[in-house]
Amino acid sequence: MKKTIIACIAAMLLAIPATTIGKGKASKLTTLEVSFNYQRQQGPGSNQYAVWIEDEKGEVVKTLFVTSFTTKGRARGNEPLVRGYVKRPACVPAWVKAVKANDLSDQQLDAMTGATPKESGSQTFTWDFTDQQGKAVKDGTYRVMVEATLFNASTITYSGTFSTLDKAGNITLTSQLTQPDEKHKEMVTEVKARLK
Repeated sequence: MKKTIIACIAAMLLAIPATTIGKGKASKLTTLEVSFNYQRQQGPGSNQYAVWIEDEKGEVVKTLFVTSFTTKGRARGNEPLVRGYVKRPACVPAWVKAVKANDLSDQQLDAMTGATPKESGSQTFTWDFTDQQGKAVKDGTYRVMVEATLFNASTITYSGTFSTLDKAGNITLTSQLTQPDEKHKEMVTEVKARLK
């Protein structure tokens, strides 16, 4: 009887591929972390930014953050409240176009909006591989986007492509600047994206 049990155990061990013996499960990515240094600027026409994820077709999967002025605007005196990107079309225009902001309700926009930081410092946003409704996305290729309105029509956009099947590590980001603005160029710096 003992010989039969030992033979069965030996047969099962031989059936396990050698590469899995002594190794733990391959760890699956759980988050994407986006961070940058934010330097608050003086005066209107600046301090607006958005962070979002697109699929390989360029469709927005989820907005991780957009500043409140962009979506809600700011009423002064007796003027009516108008969405910031309507009042100032240069306010994160790539995000506005990508997310199709005009087609979204105030409630939908409010769900992605956060207060513009009053203080300078490090900003960090995480994506848990879910869409805007909280459903897990399919494995595949995605793009992380960070857009900042430095001042009026001067915007800078950072982007990087990655796969949910990649190993943990940094994502290579490229940047595109619409118009140089020496006075406000430090608004968003040290932009990084890391899979964890």
